[in-house]
Amino acid sequence: MAWDFETDPEFQQKLDWAAEFVRSEVEPLDLLYPNPYDRTNAEAMALMRPLKEKVKEQGLWACHLGPELGGQGYGQMKLALLNEVLGTSVWAPSVFGCQAPDSGNAEILAHYGTPEQKAKYLEPLLAGEIGSCYVMTEPTGGSDPTLFRTRAVRDGDHWVINGEKWFNSNAQFASFHIVMVVTDPDVSPYQGMSMFIVPADTPGLEIVKNFHVRGFSEHEGHLRFTDVRVPADHLLGAEGQGFVVAQTRLGGGRVHHAMRTVALVRKAFDMMCERAVSRQMRKGPLGGLQMTQERIADSWIEMEQFRLLVLRTAWRIDKEQDYLKVRKDIAAIKVAMPKVMHDIAQRALHLHGALGVSEDLPFVDMMNYAEVMAIADGPTEVHKITLAKEVLKNYAPGDPVYPSGYRPALREQARELVARRLEHVVGNL
Repeated sequence: MAWDFETDPEFQQKLDWAAEFVRSEVEPLDLLYPNPYDRTNAEAMALMRPLKEKVKEQGLWACHLGPELGGQGYGQMKLALLNEVLGTSVWAPSVFGCQAPDSGNAEILAHYGTPEQKAKYLEPLLAGEIGSCYVMTEPTGGSDPTLFRTRAVRDGDHWVINGEKWFNSNAQFASFHIVMVVTDPDVSPYQGMSMFIVPADTPGLEIVKNFHVRGFSEHEGHLRFTDVRVPADHLLGAEGQGFVVAQTRLGGGRVHHAMRTVALVRKAFDMMCERAVSRQMRKGPLGGLQMTQERIADSWIEMEQFRLLVLRTAWRIDKEQDYLKVRKDIAAIKVAMPKVMHDIAQRALHLHGALGVSEDLPFVDMMNYAEVMAIADGPTEVHKITLAKEVLKNYAPGDPVYPSGYRPALREQARELVARRLEHVVGNL
């Protein structure tokens, strides 16, 4: 049987290199240039280019993509371990060529893009020359994409898009958007939505507002489409295939978000432990108090449980090669992620006292990030429903009055079993 909790030595060396590289050369950028998506910042871009080259020399650039696109074609297990390293820095994903939403959009283009689409959009995206935006959620759609209203109507060699989308990350810095819209309202939404490439400079496309989400992004765009004309050859995949195209990016993306969250959780945990052994109270260090010890113990257990759940999910994705077979596991990590992040960040914040709630420490941002993760890519409530439904598929109904664990019936069955065995034993004496 195969059962292993170790990383092969060769890949571990790459992870060790990445961890030291991120810590010493990438994390300093976080403190001075808070937005890695702003390609108009010439100084920051000049600093990032040589870092990217070092990553490419190590063979760690855009590892989620296949060799034909300049990546390594890593499975989800390796990607999960790498993303755990990158999660300590907002710049690290960009330096390693796997930043959201560009990484997911690149996967969509790689799977569904025509040669012309790949040449015009995918190649400069992979080179880091341009940015992109994934446009799905709507002001009135809530957590249910089947309620989306943004429409595209065919008009000769074009599609004409009208509607509104919002909380579209980094729309302000995108050169193009990948947009999900309704193309046939008379059929099921799962067959009536399509995905389009919409260049950012298309007439009629307007950024109404940029929302500032503390601890996550300053540029969550509210987009308005007013008679936006898109060439018919900007359709991604087939007409009506929008949900299928979307799944290309969502399953693996949730695992990557989760492992980056593991890194943030560990950062909060390490700061909590450092505080516990540093801060002196009247009778010794803060870590000598039982309540502090309880918080540290609970946090370590929750952190390690969550990490193992995410890694097992990544392992199952690689094994099954079918996201539908791993829906339960993906939903579970999506539910667990915000709670673990929030609880451990809050405990760390409290141990740091008044300084903990200030902007000089990261805990408030971490707690808000936890709430973002509870909403992004589907809210916790929806994923709990998915998880419960997937679990219940494995159970058959029993007696509605006397359940299978009803002891009197089990005791009678046990008596009959023992009686048969005794009869057999006596018969052989």
